[in-house]
Amino acid sequence: MVALRKPPAIPAEVVSDPSVMSGEPVVRGTRVPAETLVAYLRAGRTSAEIFEDYPTLPIDGVEAVVRWAEQTLGADWRTLPPSVGPVP
Repeated sequence: MVALRKPPAIPAEVVSDPSVMSGEPVVRGTRVPAETLVAYLRAGRTSAEIFEDYPTLPIDGVEAVVRWAEQTLGADWRTLPPSVGPVP
């Protein structure tokens, strides 16, 4: 049975800090790389499946990565090949 969690007081976001994972974008407060979650989502994994693999991820962490991907990689981020950003 999955316990319901209420939304966090501070919304999750993707941040880059040189002292965490060498500056790779991660979900704030974790060492979970945003690109890893993008790969999960591109592969069709659900939020529930992601939370099973990353139980420390904030409840709104997946939504934060989706927002980050749309801003960073563009609207079609789900269909782009890995490591391909938006076309300038």
